[in-house]
Amino acid sequence: MADPAVLSFGGIFICSAFAACFAELCTIPLDTAKVRIQLQKRAPSGESVGVSKYKGLFGTLATIAKEEGLIALWKGIIPGLHRQCLYGGLRIGLYEPVKAFFVGSNYVGDVSLFSKILAALISGAIAISVANPTDLVKVRLQAEGKLPAGVPRRYTGALNAYYTIVKEEGVLSLWTGLGPNIARNAIINAAELASYDHVKQTILTIPGFTDNVVTHILAGLGAGFFAVCIGSPVDVIKSRMMGDSVYKGTIDCFIKTLKIEGFFAFYKGFFLNFCRLGSWNVIMFLIFEHMKKNII
Repeated sequence: MADPAVLSFGGIFICSAFAACFAELCTIPLDTAKVRIQLQKRAPSGESVGVSKYKGLFGTLATIAKEEGLIALWKGIIPGLHRQCLYGGLRIGLYEPVKAFFVGSNYVGDVSLFSKILAALISGAIAISVANPTDLVKVRLQAEGKLPAGVPRRYTGALNAYYTIVKEEGVLSLWTGLGPNIARNAIINAAELASYDHVKQTILTIPGFTDNVVTHILAGLGAGFFAVCIGSPVDVIKSRMMGDSVYKGTIDCFIKTLKIEGFFAFYKGFFLNFCRLGSWNVIMFLIFEHMKKNII
């Protein structure tokens, strides 16, 4: 990622936090659609599920915009930006220090793929442990639109959501879904950072390719694809646990989802998720690389 000898932790944090926030602002409509699809379903065995309300990328986006207004596609953007400032900055900012911890600060040469993956797993887990309340509020606000017409909304905004959750459910409830969230973000962080490094390194060995925008776009798409393939099941579980409180825990959510809907339920919204993470990674890494080289 970044050379720790050139950029300090603060420099990397600023670059990655800003890049992550900009990417979030551009792609959160895709995330809102993905969350709605992941939360859609849940009919007990023997009961009819009925016609799915949300179908496909454009259908879901169009349904949300038509029924709730275009601005609804950006539901959860405020806690989403809160999340990216914390999680986006910490996960990349901690990556190099954690990696150096395993290989030694004076290590010279190529770091093994195992060390990169382990460092990304740990940095992702630490970052989301801090940022989990922001993720919870974002999902809650995104899920609001699935309530039936006429049912009053639980929250009037991000700050009200934080306050209401603490008041009604307790402070610790802000860390609801922490287990699957740690699993999801640690895994996805490892998939993104390790694959971005590896894909970028591989592309640069091809004659004619240099460390430029095209390389960053291809590496970002690769990072997004691997992240979705690996992290989609835990992402679905995380969204469902945060979306409502019908589950007793991670295992209960997994078993009920598998029993009622089957294995492929864990890949609900796969295409949307790839569109989201693929475009998110492209935007984030493009801005991050630019800032790293030209601003900080």
